[in-house]
Amino acid sequence: MKILIGYDGSDCAEAALDDLMRAGLPESAEAHIMSIAEVWLPPPPPSSYEIVEEARKAHSPAELQRDFAKHCPAAKDALALAQRACERVQTKFPKWKVTADSSCGSPAWELVAKADQWKPDLIVVGSHGRTALGRFVLGSVSQRVLTEAYCSVRIARGRVEEPDCPVRIIVGTDGSEPSDEALRSVSARKWPAKSEVKVVLVDDPLAPNFLEKIIPPLEKMMEEDRREERAWVEKISAHSLDILRAADIKVTCVVREGDPKRELCKAAEDWGADCIFVGSAGFSNRFERFVLGSISAAVAARAHCSVEVVRKNLKQ
Repeated sequence: MKILIGYDGSDCAEAALDDLMRAGLPESAEAHIMSIAEVWLPPPPPSSYEIVEEARKAHSPAELQRDFAKHCPAAKDALALAQRACERVQTKFPKWKVTADSSCGSPAWELVAKADQWKPDLIVVGSHGRTALGRFVLGSVSQRVLTEAYCSVRIARGRVEEPDCPVRIIVGTDGSEPSDEALRSVSARKWPAKSEVKVVLVDDPLAPNFLEKIIPPLEKMMEEDRREERAWVEKISAHSLDILRAADIKVTCVVREGDPKRELCKAAEDWGADCIFVGSAGFSNRFERFVLGSISAAVAARAHCSVEVVRKNLKQ
């Protein structure tokens, strides 16, 4: 498993590192930690010798500019941060191969560019927890990475817990292939003893109304529709339990009514969940994901716990 971790030294980034211990990740993996310096001023002008040497290695003006930016103090500080995080992660996961690097520019774009190049299975970023209005106006690194990345993304909101404490996981499902992918991801992880999974299926049934009572054919049609919905719910529940049967973990399945974006977050909050796993709608390109949005992005923005959005890496 290849894991790309964004780190900026903030409390949220520290919490994301702690959250790794409760993510069910394998004992052996390859992790790469990136710290990005948001450089607004250019570095000191290079000498003519440096220009010639760097130009030989660079394939484009943008790449040449990025190479020079790495020599500024902010870039060196970012590398020191990444190396510090590298030591922490290596201590937590001694069997992992952990490397560190820094870059200059927009944190979201640099992480996505690294993911496009390195092709990780999972990107981990901390959430700075802005208000809904703040996220709408300013956006956030985590939301941009979630929108742009082609692989799974974990937006970590870690809590102070003992490493081997049981983990409570919510998995949102609707019977689609993306939600099955989320279930398979949970099933493949290694969770602490006594951890629990709650599969949540959110149904938005047709509500009975005044017309049913005065138009008998409509009442009959509504009842048939509700019977089909109940059969659909039972089928998806059984299918979800089959996928998770291979995992040595307690599984329950519940049905909630309402808007999935709200109900998944509310289910997690009511139960005190540590993480929500959701599948990602398979939009064909980044522009569609940006314009149309998705339930997974809304849950990632609203939830008070960690959220892992699972998608197959389309660039593998």
